[in-house]
Amino acid sequence: MSEEFEIKNKVAASGLINFDLTDLVPKGSRKGIDLKDFLFMEMVLKEKDFREKVAAIDIEDYRDSFVYVYNSADAIVPLWAYFLITAKLSDVTRKIVFGNLQNLEVILMHDAISSHDFSEMQGKRVLVKGCSDKEIPENAYVELVEKIQPIVKSLMFGEACSNVPILKN
Repeated sequence: MSEEFEIKNKVAASGLINFDLTDLVPKGSRKGIDLKDFLFMEMVLKEKDFREKVAAIDIEDYRDSFVYVYNSADAIVPLWAYFLITAKLSDVTRKIVFGNLQNLEVILMHDAISSHDFSEMQGKRVLVKGCSDKEIPENAYVELVEKIQPIVKSLMFGEACSNVPILKN
């Protein structure tokens, strides 16, 4: 085929870095622990009963998982209850947090962005992928911009064929 009819990938040749935040989403199971299940009649925390139920947790069910601890009951739970659950599981979990699944995902993405090496983007044009089949917390996009803004030449959001310019340095 002659060079005049050769198909060229202009996006690849442009030096544009396509960045997909889903690449930073930690892989692994997410598991929730509802403290309601540890309460007497789902309403009252009795210390002795609570400690027995915590002691009975099979930690292998949570090994290498990302765990969120919450309370769906309309009951006051003392802070030390969260300490006991965390102390029981923290050696086997990859991460344990207070809150719901959404809170967990925000924290996981925060940790992933904070620890990621973005040096490859130094002085480059960067396009952050806009569409994904995984749900990314909005806060991750905010943190990403904050992290890479000082180092990129330009930042865009969307797809190569249709993007929104965000900044130029």
